[in-house]
Order: sequence, then C-alpha cells, then structure tokens
Amino acid sequence: MKIKTLLFICCTTLFVSAVEAKDPEGKDTPKQTIHIVKMDKRVSELMADRVTIRKDMGLKELAEINSSMEESLADREALMFPADELYGSNWDTRWVDPFRGGSKIEMPDSCAIDCSLFVLPIDTMTRVTSKYGPRRRRMHKGIDLKVQIGDTIRAAFDGKVRIRNFERRGYGNYLVVRHPNGLETVYGHLSKALVNVDDIVRAGEPIALGGNTGRSTGSHLHFETRFLGQAINPADIIDFENGVPHQDTYVFHNIKINGRKSNIYTSSSDQMVYHRVKSGDTLGKIARMYGTTVNELCRLNGIKSTTMLRLGQSIRCSAGRSTTATAKPAAKPATAKATTTTASAARTTKTTTVEAATPVASLTGNVSADQQAAPVYHRIKSGDTLGAIASKYGTSVSKLCEMNGISKTTVLRLGRSLVVRN
Repeated sequence: MKIKTLLFICCTTLFVSAVEAKDPEGKDTPKQTIHIVKMDKRVSELMADRVTIRKDMGLKELAEINSSMEESLADREALMFPADELYGSNWDTRWVDPFRGGSKIEMPDSCAIDCSLFVLPIDTMTRVTSKYGPRRRRMHKGIDLKVQIGDTIRAAFDGKVRIRNFERRGYGNYLVVRHPNGLETVYGHLSKALVNVDDIVRAGEPIALGGNTGRSTGSHLHFETRFLGQAINPADIIDFENGVPHQDTYVFHNIKINGRKSNIYTSSSDQMVYHRVKSGDTLGKIARMYGTTVNELCRLNGIKSTTMLRLGQSIRCSAGRSTTATAKPAAKPATAKATTTTASAARTTKTTTVEAATPVASLTGNVSADQQAAPVYHRIKSGDTLGAIASKYGTSVSKLCEMNGISKTTVLRLGRSLVVRN
C-alpha cells in the first residue's frame, strides 16, 4: 500500500507540474522540462524497486510453500505407513496383538517413543475406575476411564485405524489405532465407532462414542497402550490425573541376557520386567530364571500354579533391569565358616533383589545399599504432604515433583505411589 500511495503522489505531482509548466503559447520552459525528466526517472526507479520487492516476496513465499509441502508429505507418509520400520508389512486386522498369528517379531534393543503430542481420549474429568494389573484370574492389560454412554472418545495420537471389531466376551465394540511413534492404542467397550479400518486420524479427533458393550459391568472406556503387541501400563506413560505424559519421550528397552536379545522388556520409567512365554517354558523355569517363586509369579499375574501358559503370553516377573544379567559363580570358600557366610549372603542378596524389583512393596524409608539401584516408592496415606514425604526420604519437594511429573500444588490421592528415590 505504501508503494501504491507513493506512485500515486508522484504521478499527481508530475501531472500538475506538466500543466503548470505550459506557457500561454503551449511551450514548456527548459527548467520545467528538466524537472519532468527527473520525475520520470524517479518513477522508473520506484517501479523497479517494486518489481524487486515483489520478486523477493514471491521467492520467500514459494520457499515456505515448498517447505510446508515437504513436511506435509513426510507426515502423510508416516501416517499412511505408521511405524513401518518397526512393524514392517504386518497390518493384521484381526488380533489386537498383530504377532499373535505367529508372525515373526524382532524386538529392537531400545526405542524412544515420542509422547509429546498426546491428547487425553476423553473430554470429561478423568476418573480411573480400574488400574492396569492382575484382576482375579486374568491380567487387566489396560486402564479403565469413567465415561457415560455417548461421550466422545478421541484419538490419543495421530495414527491409522488398524482394527474395528466386536468381541461379545471381551472388548465389545473396539478400535485399535497404530501411531507413527511405534505405539498402538486400544479403545474398548464403545457404543459406536466413528471411523473405519485404514482411516487416518489426528490426535484429539473424535473416533468413537463411549459405551458399555462386551465384558463390562458399567459404561467406561478401556484404554490400552501397546508396543509391538506388548501391553504397557498406560499410567507409566501418561499422568492421567493431569492428562499429560510423564515425559515427552518414553524409552522402551529390550533386556539382554549374556549379550543376546531376550523376550524380556522394560522401560525408562518402570523397573518391572516381563517375560514372553516360548516353547518349553513353565512357571517353575521362569521363576528360577528370575530368582523368584512360582507363588510370586502367580500373585503378580493373577493366575494359579496350574494355569496353562500360552505361547507369546507376557508374564510379569519380580526382577528389575539390574537383575537380568546371569550371576557369575562365586569362588570356592576356604573354610566351612566361609561357606556358611557366602550362603547367607546369597540368600540376603536374593531377597533384596526381589524386594527391589517390586517397588510398590518397598514403601518404607529404610532402604539398604543394595536397594539403592532400584527406584523407591512411597504410597500416599492420610495426612501425607509433599514436604513430609521429602523430609522422610531426605530429598526435596522440587525433586519429588520432577521425578513424578507433578507440581507442588498437585492434590495427593490416597493409595497413589510416588517415586521418592531413583
């Protein structure tokens, strides 16, 4: 607009000067002619500057458009083939675990999962009605969030719908969405799905309506997070109280035993380790492998000692990341007394390992040196405050907030577990 205004003023001045410059006989004076020539030159320069400015603006806009197109094409490709580098061509539309049909699975050593774009799948106030973990004779592999029938259910991340199905004795109406970050999310007990298989969805986009279908005793959303078919506790990734991820990046680790990849995995925020059942595995064999007991395995997984193990089933084991390496045999003691001492120390070490690997059970402030390697948790009870907890464990309120992804004003719920020492 400034250039147009300037041109208009110049042209008007030129016209007026030309009119005034004419003498009664219609001839221009030399002085007035020089003025007109100068004005013509100035107008030409302004026009040239305008063309240059327009050209520069055009190039800049074109560069921005090209950059935007490249980004959108990359994003589009990532959504068309979400986490293709992890899942390959496996796009099973029948099973929640895409490798259930016997497809080969290659667990990566580790995988950084971007959770920064998470959107809470419900619009209502978050109320967890059932947590992840053993439930009577089976494993509850997700978290239940209270919703009413007809409430909007939203996609947690950008992704592509892999399954839209119905299970009368299980999920009811449910959806499975695969995301470019490597996770898959499951939404169960829906009254209606609003998307179809192969639809691309954006984080926060409505994908279904809440319901009470399948094996359900009340309207709620069953929400799961899975990585390469393995169920991960959603509460390890998401702070449902505040509706945000604990961290922008969640790291999935594949544990190695004697330098080889195993069926054991854990995460950066969870010291619990899981074992994937393979041919020949028994509860006794698994218990010996992790230095625990069959009874403890049954307790952790809500099963019985006579339960038939299925190939590919994930068994939660009472062993932390630091306990997965095979222990070296101890040197022979010189005396019987030394033997007794060694055996006693071994028993003590084994007991410590089990307790360290079960953080929820270690709720006291007295922690031995061997237990320092594993996180220590404190379960909130009546009267607890962040200040009191920090004082008890010799830390600070700021450190507690940092370790648990909360603020100093967060309301502490009875029964909640806080990390008090890494």
